[in-house]
Amino acid sequence: MTTAETDTTTGGQAGVDGTDGAHGTDGTDGTEGPDGTEGPDGGEGPHVAEGPDAAEGPDVAEGPAAAPAPVKSAVRTVLLLEHFAARPGLHSLADIQNDLSLPKSSLYMLLRTLVNLGWVETDATGTRYGIGVRALLVGSSYIDGDEVVAAARPTLDRLSGDTTETIHLARLDGTSVVYLATRPSQHYLRPFTRVGRRLPVHSTALGKALLATHTDEEVRRLLPRRLEAVTQHTITDREQLMAELALVREQGYAVDREENTLGLRCFGVAVPYRTPARDAVSCSVPVARLTAGHEQMIKAALFEARDRLSVVTRRM
Repeated sequence: MTTAETDTTTGGQAGVDGTDGAHGTDGTDGTEGPDGTEGPDGGEGPHVAEGPDAAEGPDVAEGPAAAPAPVKSAVRTVLLLEHFAARPGLHSLADIQNDLSLPKSSLYMLLRTLVNLGWVETDATGTRYGIGVRALLVGSSYIDGDEVVAAARPTLDRLSGDTTETIHLARLDGTSVVYLATRPSQHYLRPFTRVGRRLPVHSTALGKALLATHTDEEVRRLLPRRLEAVTQHTITDREQLMAELALVREQGYAVDREENTLGLRCFGVAVPYRTPARDAVSCSVPVARLTAGHEQMIKAALFEARDRLSVVTRRM
Protein backbone atom coordinates (compact mmCIF):
# COMPACT_ATOMS: atom_id res chain seq x y z
CA MET A 1 0.00 0.00 0.00
CA THR A 2 1.05 3.60 -0.37
CA THR A 3 0.46 6.56 1.85
CA ALA A 4 -3.15 6.98 2.84
CA GLU A 5 -4.95 9.82 1.25
CA THR A 6 -8.05 11.76 2.21
CA ASP A 7 -10.89 10.79 -0.19
CA THR A 8 -7.90 10.73 0.10
CA THR A 9 18.96 10.82 -30.30
CA THR A 10 19.24 9.09 -32.93
CA GLY A 11 21.86 6.37 -33.44
CA GLY A 12 22.77 4.10 -36.34
CA GLN A 13 20.08 2.07 -37.95
CA ALA A 14 19.39 -1.34 -36.44
CA GLY A 15 18.89 -4.36 -38.63
CA VAL A 16 15.75 -6.40 -39.08
CA ASP A 17 14.58 -9.46 -37.16
CA GLY A 18 17.00 -9.12 -34.28
CA THR A 19 19.88 -7.47 -36.15
CA ASP A 20 21.54 -4.64 -34.27
CA GLY A 21 23.45 -3.15 -37.17
CA ALA A 22 26.82 -1.83 -36.06
CA HIS A 23 26.47 -3.46 -32.68
CA GLY A 24 26.32 -6.98 -34.09
CA THR A 25 23.61 -9.35 -35.21
CA ASP A 26 21.52 -11.86 -33.36
CA GLY A 27 21.47 -14.19 -36.29
CA THR A 28 21.39 -14.30 -40.06
CA ASP A 29 18.34 -14.64 -42.23
CA GLY A 30 20.31 -16.51 -44.85
CA THR A 31 20.18 -20.16 -45.81
CA GLU A 32 20.23 -22.89 -43.25
CA GLY A 33 23.08 -25.24 -42.70
CA PRO A 34 23.22 -28.82 -43.99
CA ASP A 35 20.34 -29.97 -41.80
CA GLY A 36 18.05 -27.44 -43.39
CA THR A 37 19.28 -27.68 -47.03
CA GLU A 38 16.88 -29.07 -49.58
CA GLY A 39 17.74 -30.59 -52.92
CA PRO A 40 16.99 -29.00 -56.27
CA ASP A 41 13.39 -27.89 -56.73
CA GLY A 42 12.79 -28.51 -53.05
CA GLY A 43 13.38 -32.25 -53.44
CA GLU A 44 14.68 -34.15 -50.53
CA GLY A 45 17.72 -36.33 -50.70
CA PRO A 46 17.42 -40.12 -50.99
CA HIS A 47 15.66 -41.84 -48.14
CA VAL A 48 17.71 -44.07 -45.88
CA ALA A 49 16.22 -47.53 -45.62
CA GLU A 50 14.98 -48.47 -42.20
CA GLY A 51 14.89 -52.01 -40.82
CA PRO A 52 12.20 -54.52 -41.76
CA ASP A 53 8.73 -53.08 -41.53
CA ALA A 54 10.39 -49.78 -40.69
CA ALA A 55 11.10 -51.16 -37.25
CA GLU A 56 13.16 -48.87 -35.14
CA GLY A 57 15.78 -49.91 -32.69
CA PRO A 58 15.25 -49.68 -28.95
CA ASP A 59 14.32 -46.29 -27.70
CA VAL A 60 17.21 -44.27 -26.37
CA ALA A 61 16.42 -42.20 -23.33
CA GLU A 62 16.92 -38.55 -24.00
CA GLY A 63 17.98 -36.03 -21.44
CA PRO A 64 15.84 -33.04 -20.54
CA ALA A 65 15.16 -30.81 -23.51
CA ALA A 66 17.44 -27.81 -23.53
CA ALA A 67 15.72 -24.48 -23.07
CA PRO A 68 15.59 -22.55 -26.34
CA ALA A 69 18.03 -19.72 -26.65
CA PRO A 70 16.32 -16.40 -25.89
CA VAL A 71 15.63 -14.09 -28.82
CA LYS A 72 17.56 -10.94 -28.01
CA SER A 73 15.12 -8.51 -29.60
CA ALA A 74 12.19 -10.10 -27.72
CA VAL A 75 14.06 -9.97 -24.42
CA ARG A 76 14.90 -6.31 -24.99
CA THR A 77 11.28 -5.50 -25.80
CA VAL A 78 10.04 -7.08 -22.58
CA LEU A 79 12.77 -5.37 -20.53
CA LEU A 80 11.81 -2.03 -22.03
CA LEU A 81 8.08 -2.42 -21.36
CA GLU A 82 8.72 -3.60 -17.79
CA HIS A 83 11.04 -0.62 -17.31
CA PHE A 84 8.24 1.75 -18.30
CA ALA A 85 5.71 -0.12 -16.15
CA ALA A 86 7.91 0.34 -13.07
CA ARG A 87 8.64 4.01 -13.82
CA PRO A 88 5.50 5.95 -14.79
CA GLY A 89 5.88 9.08 -16.87
CA LEU A 90 8.05 9.99 -19.82
CA HIS A 91 11.79 9.38 -20.04
CA SER A 92 14.57 10.52 -22.35
CA LEU A 93 16.48 8.10 -24.56
CA ALA A 94 19.65 8.81 -22.58
CA ASP A 95 17.97 7.96 -19.26
CA ILE A 96 16.46 4.75 -20.64
CA GLN A 97 19.76 3.71 -22.17
CA ASN A 98 21.54 4.40 -18.89
CA ASP A 99 19.03 2.32 -16.92
CA LEU A 100 18.95 -0.66 -19.30
CA SER A 101 22.53 -0.55 -20.65
CA LEU A 102 21.38 -1.32 -24.20
CA PRO A 103 23.17 -0.12 -27.37
CA LYS A 104 21.81 3.32 -28.13
CA SER A 105 21.13 2.70 -31.82
CA SER A 106 19.27 -0.55 -31.10
CA LEU A 107 17.27 1.07 -28.30
CA TYR A 108 16.24 3.98 -30.53
CA MET A 109 15.01 1.70 -33.31
CA LEU A 110 13.18 -0.51 -30.81
CA LEU A 111 11.48 2.54 -29.29
CA ARG A 112 10.42 3.85 -32.69
CA THR A 113 9.00 0.44 -33.63
CA LEU A 114 7.01 0.26 -30.39
CA VAL A 115 5.78 3.83 -30.89
CA ASN A 116 4.50 2.90 -34.35
CA LEU A 117 2.72 -0.14 -32.87
CA GLY A 118 1.15 1.84 -30.01
CA TRP A 119 3.02 0.10 -27.16
CA VAL A 120 5.10 3.21 -26.42
CA GLU A 121 4.07 6.87 -26.55
CA THR A 122 6.14 10.04 -26.94
CA ASP A 123 5.74 13.67 -26.03
CA ALA A 124 5.23 16.44 -28.59
CA THR A 125 8.96 16.63 -29.28
CA GLY A 126 9.27 12.91 -29.94
CA THR A 127 12.27 12.68 -27.61
CA ARG A 128 10.71 11.35 -24.40
CA TYR A 129 9.03 7.97 -24.10
CA GLY A 130 6.54 6.18 -21.87
CA ILE A 131 4.19 3.19 -21.83
CA GLY A 132 1.48 3.19 -24.51
CA VAL A 133 -2.22 2.44 -24.47
CA ARG A 134 -1.85 -1.06 -25.93
CA ALA A 135 -0.19 -2.17 -22.72
CA LEU A 136 -3.38 -1.22 -20.90
CA LEU A 137 -5.45 -3.30 -23.31
CA VAL A 138 -3.32 -6.38 -22.69
CA GLY A 139 -3.35 -5.86 -18.93
CA SER A 140 -7.11 -5.48 -18.93
CA SER A 141 -7.55 -8.65 -20.96
CA TYR A 142 -5.54 -10.58 -18.36
CA ILE A 143 -7.86 -9.42 -15.58
CA ASP A 144 -10.99 -9.92 -17.66
CA GLY A 145 -10.00 -13.47 -18.59
CA ASP A 146 -8.82 -14.65 -15.18
CA GLU A 147 -11.17 -17.28 -13.72
CA VAL A 148 -10.23 -16.57 -10.11
CA VAL A 149 -10.93 -12.84 -10.44
CA ALA A 150 -14.32 -13.56 -11.99
CA ALA A 151 -15.23 -16.13 -9.34
CA ALA A 152 -14.07 -13.87 -6.51
CA ARG A 153 -16.17 -10.82 -7.40
CA PRO A 154 -19.25 -11.66 -5.30
CA THR A 155 -17.07 -12.55 -2.32
CA LEU A 156 -15.06 -9.34 -2.59
CA ASP A 157 -18.27 -7.33 -2.82
CA ARG A 158 -19.63 -9.01 0.29
CA LEU A 159 -16.36 -8.58 2.19
CA SER A 160 -16.33 -4.89 1.28
CA GLY A 161 -19.89 -4.48 2.53
CA ASP A 162 -19.23 -6.37 5.77
CA THR A 163 -16.07 -4.46 6.72
CA THR A 164 -16.68 -1.10 4.95
CA GLU A 165 -12.89 -1.02 4.42
CA THR A 166 -10.55 -1.34 1.42
CA ILE A 167 -10.34 -4.88 0.04
CA HIS A 168 -7.68 -6.37 -2.25
CA LEU A 169 -7.23 -9.59 -4.18
CA ALA A 170 -3.58 -10.05 -5.14
CA ARG A 171 -1.31 -12.62 -6.78
CA LEU A 172 2.26 -13.61 -5.99
CA ASP A 173 4.69 -12.64 -8.75
CA GLY A 174 8.29 -13.38 -7.87
CA THR A 175 9.21 -11.24 -4.87
CA SER A 176 6.13 -9.01 -5.22
CA VAL A 177 2.37 -9.17 -4.98
CA VAL A 178 0.24 -7.62 -7.72
CA TYR A 179 -3.31 -6.34 -7.17
CA LEU A 180 -5.84 -8.16 -9.36
CA ALA A 181 -8.99 -6.57 -7.91
CA THR A 182 -9.84 -3.94 -5.32
CA ARG A 183 -12.89 -2.59 -3.52
CA PRO A 184 -12.51 0.95 -2.12
CA SER A 185 -13.31 1.88 1.44
CA GLN A 186 -16.67 3.44 2.18
CA HIS A 187 -15.00 5.99 4.48
CA TYR A 188 -13.67 9.46 3.78
CA LEU A 189 -10.17 8.53 5.00
CA ARG A 190 -8.98 5.67 2.81
CA PRO A 191 -5.81 4.29 1.24
CA PHE A 192 -4.81 4.77 -2.36
CA THR A 193 -5.50 1.64 -4.37
CA ARG A 194 -5.50 0.46 -7.98
CA VAL A 195 -5.44 -2.75 -9.97
CA GLY A 196 -1.96 -3.62 -11.23
CA ARG A 197 -0.14 -2.10 -8.28
CA ARG A 198 2.98 -4.08 -7.30
CA LEU A 199 4.18 -4.23 -3.69
CA PRO A 200 7.02 -6.07 -1.92
CA VAL A 201 6.09 -9.53 -0.71
CA HIS A 202 7.85 -9.16 2.65
CA SER A 203 6.22 -5.88 3.71
CA THR A 204 2.56 -6.70 3.02
CA ALA A 205 -0.08 -8.84 4.72
CA LEU A 206 -0.94 -10.26 1.31
CA GLY A 207 2.66 -11.28 0.68
CA LYS A 208 3.25 -12.74 4.13
CA ALA A 209 0.02 -14.76 3.91
CA LEU A 210 1.25 -16.23 0.62
CA LEU A 211 4.82 -16.86 1.81
CA ALA A 212 3.45 -18.74 4.82
CA THR A 213 1.97 -21.39 2.51
CA HIS A 214 5.52 -22.30 1.40
CA THR A 215 8.07 -24.27 3.38
CA ASP A 216 10.86 -22.39 5.13
CA GLU A 217 13.32 -23.66 2.52
CA GLU A 218 11.11 -22.43 -0.33
CA VAL A 219 10.68 -19.05 1.35
CA ARG A 220 14.43 -18.60 1.72
CA ARG A 221 14.82 -19.27 -2.00
CA LEU A 222 11.97 -16.92 -2.91
CA LEU A 223 13.03 -13.98 -0.77
CA PRO A 224 15.29 -11.33 -2.24
CA ARG A 225 18.80 -11.36 -0.87
CA ARG A 226 18.18 -8.00 0.76
CA LEU A 227 14.85 -7.04 2.31
CA GLU A 228 14.29 -3.35 1.67
CA ALA A 229 12.75 -1.15 4.36
CA VAL A 230 9.60 0.47 2.99
CA THR A 231 8.89 2.16 6.34
CA GLN A 232 10.67 2.08 9.69
CA HIS A 233 8.35 -0.77 10.68
CA THR A 234 9.23 -3.08 7.77
CA ILE A 235 10.81 -6.39 8.75
CA THR A 236 14.20 -6.45 7.05
CA ASP A 237 15.82 -9.32 8.97
CA ARG A 238 15.24 -12.62 7.16
CA GLU A 239 15.14 -14.72 10.34
CA GLN A 240 12.69 -12.34 11.98
CA LEU A 241 10.48 -12.65 8.91
CA MET A 242 10.71 -16.45 9.10
CA ALA A 243 9.49 -16.28 12.70
CA GLU A 244 6.65 -14.02 11.58
CA LEU A 245 5.63 -16.55 8.92
CA ALA A 246 5.55 -19.32 11.53
CA LEU A 247 3.05 -17.20 13.48
CA VAL A 248 1.00 -16.64 10.31
CA ARG A 249 0.76 -20.41 9.79
CA GLU A 250 -0.39 -20.85 13.39
CA GLN A 251 -3.05 -18.12 13.45
CA GLY A 252 -4.18 -18.42 9.81
CA TYR A 253 -3.80 -14.76 8.86
CA ALA A 254 -1.02 -12.20 8.31
CA VAL A 255 -0.74 -8.62 9.54
CA ASP A 256 1.04 -5.63 8.04
CA ARG A 257 1.66 -3.30 10.98
CA GLU A 258 2.41 -0.07 9.11
CA GLU A 259 5.19 -1.98 7.34
CA ASN A 260 4.22 -0.77 3.89
CA THR A 261 2.36 2.46 4.62
CA LEU A 262 2.54 4.57 7.77
CA GLY A 263 -0.81 4.90 9.47
CA LEU A 264 -2.26 1.82 7.77
CA ARG A 265 -2.74 -1.71 9.08
CA CYS A 266 -3.65 -4.61 6.81
CA PHE A 267 -4.86 -8.15 7.45
CA GLY A 268 -4.48 -10.87 4.83
CA VAL A 269 -5.39 -14.51 4.22
CA ALA A 270 -4.24 -16.87 1.47
CA VAL A 271 -6.80 -18.48 -0.86
CA PRO A 272 -5.92 -22.21 -0.71
CA TYR A 273 -7.15 -23.45 -4.08
CA ARG A 274 -3.49 -24.23 -4.86
CA THR A 275 -0.66 -25.45 -2.67
CA PRO A 276 1.34 -23.36 -2.17
CA ALA A 277 -1.17 -20.56 -2.64
CA ARG A 278 -0.68 -17.91 -5.29
CA ASP A 279 -3.61 -15.58 -4.45
CA ALA A 280 -4.56 -13.79 -1.24
CA VAL A 281 -7.23 -11.40 0.04
CA SER A 282 -6.63 -8.49 2.39
CA CYS A 283 -8.46 -5.75 4.25
CA SER A 284 -6.72 -2.41 4.89
CA VAL A 285 -7.80 0.08 7.53
CA PRO A 286 -6.27 3.31 8.88
CA VAL A 287 -4.87 2.80 12.38
CA ALA A 288 -6.85 5.83 13.56
CA ARG A 289 -10.10 3.99 12.81
CA LEU A 290 -9.06 0.53 14.04
CA THR A 291 -10.58 -0.56 17.34
CA ALA A 292 -10.23 -3.99 18.95
CA GLY A 293 -13.82 -4.84 18.04
CA HIS A 294 -13.37 -3.69 14.44
CA GLU A 295 -10.19 -5.77 14.14
CA GLN A 296 -11.94 -8.92 15.34
CA MET A 297 -14.80 -8.34 12.91
CA ILE A 298 -12.33 -7.89 10.01
CA LYS A 299 -10.52 -11.13 10.83
CA ALA A 300 -13.79 -13.06 11.04
CA ALA A 301 -14.96 -11.59 7.73
CA LEU A 302 -11.64 -12.53 6.08
CA PHE A 303 -11.88 -16.12 7.30
CA GLU A 304 -15.42 -16.34 5.97
CA ALA A 305 -14.32 -14.89 2.62
CA ARG A 306 -11.41 -17.35 2.44
CA ASP A 307 -13.79 -20.27 3.02
CA ARG A 308 -16.20 -19.08 0.32
CA LEU A 309 -13.35 -18.57 -2.15
CA SER A 310 -12.00 -22.02 -1.33
CA VAL A 311 -15.30 -23.48 -2.49
CA VAL A 312 -15.74 -21.44 -5.69
CA THR A 313 -12.10 -21.91 -6.78
CA ARG A 314 -11.81 -25.58 -5.83
CA ARG A 315 -11.38 -26.85 -9.41
CA MET A 316 -9.20 -24.03 -10.72
